[in-house]
Amino acid sequence: MKTQPASYLAINVRALRKARSWTQQQLAERAAIPRSTVASMESGAGNPSLTNLAALSAALGVGIEELLARPRTECTLVRAADLPVRRRGGGRVVVTKVLPERIRGMEIDRMEFVPGASMPGTPHVTGTKEFFHCLSGRMQVLVSGQMFGVAAGDVLAFPGDQRHSYRNAGNDAAVAVSVVVPVPVGA
Repeated sequence: MKTQPASYLAINVRALRKARSWTQQQLAERAAIPRSTVASMESGAGNPSLTNLAALSAALGVGIEELLARPRTECTLVRAADLPVRRRGGGRVVVTKVLPERIRGMEIDRMEFVPGASMPGTPHVTGTKEFFHCLSGRMQVLVSGQMFGVAAGDVLAFPGDQRHSYRNAGNDAAVAVSVVVPVPVGA
């Protein structure tokens, strides 16, 4: 009989591999481990070493805890009232976490700015990129001392680990979405 962590590992590794359309061999090559080790993990057999779990998690771009966690259902509906909301910028900016579950290095926030509101950004982890999409209004984004005007429909891409801040430059409320993603090494 499989233990829960072994069965969770088997389900999660297989699901993550298939979501990337990789074969067991392709995953093994990316993780620099034998294909038989991947097959063993996907079958729930054996007792994988921490080194192999770390190599596998790095190849899949997830934390080890995600490999061992209870498998997630494919779909999750999170009602608007249940999304985490914070007020920043002296209460003049409403930030809603659009990504309801934690994914290492990734964030998606919807931001609503009253006219004239500003907010400092928090530099994200090294190796991330931020995509700031202005949905309505006019925003100014200051990145490492350089000012960018971002109008409705525009997207500003910048290194997420740089100092940055946001300001509603218009006379009306402005809404934007910030997407922070890890950039693969060598990209």
